[in-house]
Amino acid sequence: MKAITLFIICLCFSAITFAQTNITPAAPGVTYGKLVTADNYLTTDALGTTLNTDTAYTGKITGTVVEVCKKKGCFMKLAQADGKTIMVQFTDYAYFMPQNIVGKSVVVEGLARVKEVPVERLVHYAKDAGKTDGEIAAIKEPRKDISIMADGVLVLK
Repeated sequence: MKAITLFIICLCFSAITFAQTNITPAAPGVTYGKLVTADNYLTTDALGTTLNTDTAYTGKITGTVVEVCKKKGCFMKLAQADGKTIMVQFTDYAYFMPQNIVGKSVVVEGLARVKEVPVERLVHYAKDAGKTDGEIAAIKEPRKDISIMADGVLVLK
């Protein structure tokens, strides 16, 4: 019984350790999750304007990826013109992003809304993104951010 338990634990650690190697590299036309087409989308700036008057937006958003979770690709961030970023997570953690998606233009489809992100969550994201101890220690207050729960991601270029 102990041998079976040990085997299962080792198998789980192996799956976690090598998870990033099974992700298709980002290239134009590659889709992750639900099939997404490159039409009828908002830019990240237009999304910000929309969310100034509406509480949520469901549809497609395009932007440039500026960061991805370094642990397993469980989130990515899109650039905004004002220097802020939009957090993108993936519905039910059904898929992950490759490390080479940073710098690529993408279309994401899903639900966007403004949320207050607590300090604990900001610290968690900073650790996953590989931030320094100093950057992590500087996180002292919650922040209101746009976040997207994406059903699918299409790499444009």
